[in-house]
Amino acid sequence: MKLAIVAYGDPVLRKKAAPIEPAEYPHIQQLCDNLFETMYAAKGVGLAAPQVGLSMRLFVVDATPFDDDEPELKDFKKVFINACILEESGKEWSFNEGCLSIPDIREDVTRLSTVKLSYYDENWKHHEETFSGLAARVIQHEYDHIEGKLFTDKLSPLRKRLLEKRLNDISKGMVSVEYKMKFPSAKKGR
Repeated sequence: MKLAIVAYGDPVLRKKAAPIEPAEYPHIQQLCDNLFETMYAAKGVGLAAPQVGLSMRLFVVDATPFDDDEPELKDFKKVFINACILEESGKEWSFNEGCLSIPDIREDVTRLSTVKLSYYDENWKHHEETFSGLAARVIQHEYDHIEGKLFTDKLSPLRKRLLEKRLNDISKGMVSVEYKMKFPSAKKGR
């Protein structure tokens, strides 16, 4: 089922998400399937639960669209539950990022090239893995969502100021997208 993606300005995007327990979510696979379906419909490579209004430490990633640049991403499709970054390392590098909750805005964001992560998959199996390159970048972006952060937080104060009107327009629903969204400041009856 395709879910509505919440837009910039929704308080859930600024809240640190809560860890989840297996007993609380016996149908976690269905939720993960819904996140993937929503992400694919919006042509994304990652989607975090807060982006669909759920303040929980869950995100999904499918980095296979980047397999031309990094062949090892050919089948890189993963679920991350209760993820915790253990270490970020490597060289800083910039890459043009966008976000399904902030449509039509893309900016260069600098991140470290490698991330070591502890997480559970959709079967509640624990993993401790290190990711690098574009996989690390997508994971770091989605991880920020469960920490209540957005890629725009990493921009310079001047750049943020220049984007302020566009960001406010997004929160009011003044943006055209080809996927279902929920806007925090949209006028009722629109």
